Amino acid sequence: MRKEPFVICPSCHGQGPLSESLTAQSNQNVIFTCAHCHATIKNIETSKGK
Repeated sequence: MRKEPFVICPSCHGQGPLSESLTAQSNQNVIFTCAHCHATIKNIETSKGK
């Protein structure tokens, strides 16, 4: 069985599953949203967005 990776929020240090924390954008970047404190970081570059 494969475990899903967790993401740690830089604001509150809460942890959440990757699939619930990151949202893909059409420009190949992603948006992070914390499930605990609702902090948002937009336009995170990915290797495909470069």
